[in-house]
Amino acid sequence: MESFADKVRAVIYAVLLHAVLILMIGIGLWWTQESRVVVMPGPVIEASLVGPTSAPKPSSRKPRAKPTPAKPPPPPKPEEAKPKPDTVPPPEPPKQDLIEQERVAALAEQKADQLKKEQEEKRRREQILLEQEKQEAERQKQLDEVRKQLALAEKKKNLEKERLKQLQDRRLAEQEDAEKERMQELLEEEARQAQTGAGGQDNDLTARYAAAIQAAVTQNWNRPESVPPGLRCTLRIVQIPGGDVISANVTSPCNADPGARVSIEQAVMRAAPLPYRGYEKVFSREITFNFKYDGQG
Repeated sequence: MESFADKVRAVIYAVLLHAVLILMIGIGLWWTQESRVVVMPGPVIEASLVGPTSAPKPSSRKPRAKPTPAKPPPPPKPEEAKPKPDTVPPPEPPKQDLIEQERVAALAEQKADQLKKEQEEKRRREQILLEQEKQEAERQKQLDEVRKQLALAEKKKNLEKERLKQLQDRRLAEQEDAEKERMQELLEEEARQAQTGAGGQDNDLTARYAAAIQAAVTQNWNRPESVPPGLRCTLRIVQIPGGDVISANVTSPCNADPGARVSIEQAVMRAAPLPYRGYEKVFSREITFNFKYDGQG
């Protein structure tokens, strides 16, 4: 773009050029002015001398007074020179002015070329920005499509997890029901053995053996404060001869919370070896009995 200084410089050059042209026109008019000859008005008088050339004799008479000739009228003042019409073509500008004009024209052309290049560069940048915006919009569209597909996949995954969880819960419920039925059968079998004697053994010895195990576990039980009276849990113990415990697990039915169940299992392990001497006749590697707490101890 043309700056303010460039505009001021161009105006100054133009004023100087016009001043030089006017000055040269004035000099040309003054140089070609026509000179006029001053002519006296009236007829032209010609005279010739006739007679002796010697001087006349003096006369005693007084000479007559010669009439005083009338003064000729004063010559008219020469008319002021009027300038002739401008028929002379204006002089060519000096060579220096032509160089300056050419330089100004070259600068103007250079400015025009620069402006054209700037406009082309601006259009090119605008085109690039439009292309980038178009590509960004396309990329954003693709990202939205990917997010949509991921959301659908996540939804399907969550549905599958929920289905598997429901299936697992149903299987656990079925296993728990089967465990309850098996424990009920074991309790019924234990009750029948208590009536007839465990495998033909003494009923009183079996009852004393169960009571001894109950007492040993209760003595080693660190009862949590959250356990209320009325606790009833089925306890299955795997042991070896001598009373050493292999495993102890609280099974259903049990009305204790998970913390209380763990404390009962730990009590069995701390009570090992369980009572054995004197109970060899009724000893069993795997026993199941009801652990209870009624608020005493």
